[in-house]
Amino acid sequence: MPETDPDRPARVAVLDIGKTNVKLNVVATDGTLIETASCPNPVLPGPPYRHHDVATLEAWIFEHLAGYARSHPLAGLVTTGHGAGGVLVGERTLAAPMMDYEQPCPEAVTALYRTLAGTYAERGSAILHGATHIARQGLWLETEYPDLFAEGRAFLAMPQYWAWRFSGVAASEYTSIAAQSHLWDVANRRPTPIVAARGWQRLLPPFVPAFAPVGLIRPDLAARLGLPETFEIFCGVHDSSVNFYRYQAAGLKDFTLVSTGTWIVGLSDACPVSALREDLGMTMNADVHGRPVAGALTMGGREFALIAGPAREGEAAASDPAILARLVADGILALPSFGDEDGLVPGSARRGRIVGADGTEPTLSAAERRALAVLYTALLTDLMLDALEATGLIVLDGSFVRDPAFAGLIAAFRPDADVRFNLDTYGVASGAGLLAGHRSRTAPAALALEAAVPLALPGLAAYRAAWRAAAADARTPSIPSPPETAR
Repeated sequence: MPETDPDRPARVAVLDIGKTNVKLNVVATDGTLIETASCPNPVLPGPPYRHHDVATLEAWIFEHLAGYARSHPLAGLVTTGHGAGGVLVGERTLAAPMMDYEQPCPEAVTALYRTLAGTYAERGSAILHGATHIARQGLWLETEYPDLFAEGRAFLAMPQYWAWRFSGVAASEYTSIAAQSHLWDVANRRPTPIVAARGWQRLLPPFVPAFAPVGLIRPDLAARLGLPETFEIFCGVHDSSVNFYRYQAAGLKDFTLVSTGTWIVGLSDACPVSALREDLGMTMNADVHGRPVAGALTMGGREFALIAGPAREGEAAASDPAILARLVADGILALPSFGDEDGLVPGSARRGRIVGADGTEPTLSAAERRALAVLYTALLTDLMLDALEATGLIVLDGSFVRDPAFAGLIAAFRPDADVRFNLDTYGVASGAGLLAGHRSRTAPAALALEAAVPLALPGLAAYRAAWRAAAADARTPSIPSPPETAR
């Protein structure tokens, strides 16, 4: 076992489970990333339905965790993941395979679910596509696979499944169950109506804070993996919420965080619950203490790719200000939405198009399309910030801030706000490491934020107004489907 240096922060393993990829990291409790490994998140076609290959993933996790144990003095494990993974467990094993939430749900199940799911205020989000929502997955299991469902002893969000697998202790956790599971009424701190209607109370174990251990590692796993018997298994946490926690740990409050990547995700502890709108896809999340956090999200990364086209080798990471200025001066607009979701513009799905000042689609170079994608995603983010009533401190992070123009555009759109950005690219892992140090932290965590300098583009305010007016028109059926070149 590697020796522990008392002058250095403790180290923990952070298991970060995404829909497509999984990472296993070594992170210090001051948030420093030390080592990382990744693999695809395997999915099997069935039977009984499309599901995650948990056994294969477990073998990979065990192999790499054992390797880390030989190289690092690990003190514990924190698991984080997306909010659409529910796991029904029995006494010692899975009672049913973990569903892939992107598969279609039987129409009869969804129809029944809509009658049971409660109001938007109770659920905390709209009813989304496929098999999204742990509550809907539970209803699918209960109605279509009653024998499997009867074997269930606890219905866990994905981070808590891995805590259970390593410790044998079943627990619920605020951020995970609040992440559009439809099992928890965040504002009132109680289960949603479907839980009582279906008698699922027995499947929801007691709550444990994300920053607290549910227990120690099982002795057999400690011996198998070469970990100390004092190795702590933390309850685990929702991925976007632990990135938000990273800033809370640094002492930030009354702020709005926008994390960018495949999804643009906004979270705010300053936005009132009354501002949430179902038609804009807004969500009610929770922080690690169970307090309400307003959310909004849109698939900005996918929209970016559909406008910009595939990345090219050697392509500049930063937009050319001259190209941005020319697009603005010429009034060339990318209008929502290019993907299958409405996002922040209701009724706009698959209506995305690129238009010039004369109403026709201009011919654009690859660099121009990429710059237009930056303008478009900044304008989407600006809409999101309006929805979240963000007027004070705004923090931007994720892949989009690698292009200085993105933060500069947000600062230009919102001159009265304090817009800052963080260039770190491992926010979830860093937040999870800080979470493990929550109980012993005596001062705010270190955080390096840079002030965004407003991008000075002549005519930008008029361009923003024109885009907003045209985007609103995208809600009407008169807007034609986008040409193939714009998809």
